[in-house]
Amino acid sequence: MAGAFMLGLVAGLVYNVGLLYWVSGVVVQYGHLPLWLGILIMLLLTLYLSLYVSLFAAAVNYLGRRQVPLAVTAPLLWVLLEYGKAHLLTGFPWGSLAYSQYLNLPMIQIADLTGPYGVSFLLVLVNAVLCDLITQKESRFVVLTELVAGSILLSAAYTYGAYRLADTGARIRNTPSKPVAIVQGNVDQSIKWDPRFQQETIRTYTELSGKAALGSPDLIVWPETATPFLFQQVDEKQGEVLAVARSAKAFLIFGSISYRRIENRTHFQNSAYLLSPQGEILGRYDKVHLVPYGEYVPLRPFFPFVEKLAVGVGDFLPGEGFEPLSMDGEKVGILICYEAIFPEISRAYRERGASFLVNLTNDAWFGKSSAPYQHLAITAFRAVENRLFIIRAANTGISAFIAPTGEILSGTALFETTVLQGLFHVMEGGTFYSRFGDFFVYFCMAFFFMIFIITRRRES
Repeated sequence: MAGAFMLGLVAGLVYNVGLLYWVSGVVVQYGHLPLWLGILIMLLLTLYLSLYVSLFAAAVNYLGRRQVPLAVTAPLLWVLLEYGKAHLLTGFPWGSLAYSQYLNLPMIQIADLTGPYGVSFLLVLVNAVLCDLITQKESRFVVLTELVAGSILLSAAYTYGAYRLADTGARIRNTPSKPVAIVQGNVDQSIKWDPRFQQETIRTYTELSGKAALGSPDLIVWPETATPFLFQQVDEKQGEVLAVARSAKAFLIFGSISYRRIENRTHFQNSAYLLSPQGEILGRYDKVHLVPYGEYVPLRPFFPFVEKLAVGVGDFLPGEGFEPLSMDGEKVGILICYEAIFPEISRAYRERGASFLVNLTNDAWFGKSSAPYQHLAITAFRAVENRLFIIRAANTGISAFIAPTGEILSGTALFETTVLQGLFHVMEGGTFYSRFGDFFVYFCMAFFFMIFIITRRRES
């Protein structure tokens, strides 16, 4: 079992380093840490994530020696460990297996029942069956049973997917559309907060919004922290942003740093504002789920270098809850950056009546790495799980319109200064997943522990 644990650790490191190599670049460039320390931070993160793969390998090895078929234990165990990774220590579900299938639209439609965990389950199941077929470690009867059961489940998933694609498409066609414009300012992160470039950034967003207004959108969306100043302060710069909404005669959603005074101390927050076509402030959402070591720094006493990282990257106060903003009678759920990777956040908005989602992000931190593409793939699942349109505005890309089927209808290129015009539909109702959450995970948990208990009793 120890050998399986170590092999799992090696496999996990290869997998996670290949997936998250870009973390070192982010903390070095924007946290102002030396390169060796940036690499060490990335390796510590990937080592932690690799422990889940180690536990998977060790447990599968343990149960396999007790004649429990791989195709039974592996999918259940993988789902439980993915769920644990998504919730322990604030959670980090970035590299879940399901997200590799974001372009496989028929397969991912089961996410409205199971969340992403059902897709991960099927992937592991198929590979477990193939493994048993190749290695022939199980009896012919067991392998045949696994093959039949796997084929039935996979066929059922694709059949359901085809049905849901057709059904959701019909619902979209029967729902009135609303024009929307995404403004991608493409502001370089290195100058974003430099006061000398403040007016230039405002001008970029004002001019692009003027072009967007030619399409008569109901809504214009700017990305996370689009305003390089505190919009909350009543001054000339705030007036320029209010004037954009009035001039375009459209609702405007944008990101800005805000602040709150608590016990004579100023605490900053990562916020999103909603303006009316008359230039009135209709509401504000403060980001709740902050990025560890990006927007706040946990475990300060244990890591002496984190103070420097906090100064370089940020240290914010979290918001108080996931409350949708009201726009012309409709409710919009706001996901700021990292919040799009957590299924429970989008589900909370759906349960509170949100009829579409807006994701504001600033993926400029990631540079020309694979991270922006990974982030977009993950976000697509939130649309499927809740059957909602997602309007995604990113500072340097990838901005996109995502349908309730998870299809990316249109998108921008990275590091492109542009306006993306599109349509979205207000989707009412809900899904099994939005109502009941991770019921599938709890079922897997109960089934796995039943198998474990039976195995232990058989030994005694």
